[in-house]
Amino acid sequence: MAKVTWPGGTLLAPVPAVLVTSGTIEKPNVATIAWTGITCSEPPMTYISLRPSRHSHKIISETGEFVINLTTGSLAKATDACGVYTGAKMNKIKAYSLTPEKASQVSCPTLAQSPISLECKVEEVKHLGSHDMFLARIVAVDVDEAYIREDGKLDLKKANLLAYSHGDYIQLGKKIGSFGFAVKKKRR
Repeated sequence: MAKVTWPGGTLLAPVPAVLVTSGTIEKPNVATIAWTGITCSEPPMTYISLRPSRHSHKIISETGEFVINLTTGSLAKATDACGVYTGAKMNKIKAYSLTPEKASQVSCPTLAQSPISLECKVEEVKHLGSHDMFLARIVAVDVDEAYIREDGKLDLKKANLLAYSHGDYIQLGKKIGSFGFAVKKKRR
């Protein structure tokens, strides 16, 4: 089958659909972000990219902190709505029944409904064009005990994590292998 070449664009998919909290526990803010990922293992680093016009951009620029909260199928409606509306005009945390909780290392809250929250401190802001990238160190990871197995390993299959793909929200599901399965030697 032949491929058609299009101009460069943002067609990497799927990507995480996360709820990023900022502000304080007393005055929390939340925004939906799909431009995020891991940039380094040692030290643990991540990024989020935001338009400078976004309310969250102003808060994170001032505080230098944010929390990436992974989302689930049950958070799909709140995730979508928090990407449509601005925190400058409404309290999205209250409007969508999200529960802010005190983080361990940063001033902004985590979300109780999130299976995993990454507490982050900004190390650099890169102005890229339509978006600014906040490059940050992950200073703590908060994991819901419901997703920790008896052997201490993380089991996120039960979380029904949410992803975003070209305008659609997708709940992740079927496992088809684990790292290295393609080259693993068969037992005799």
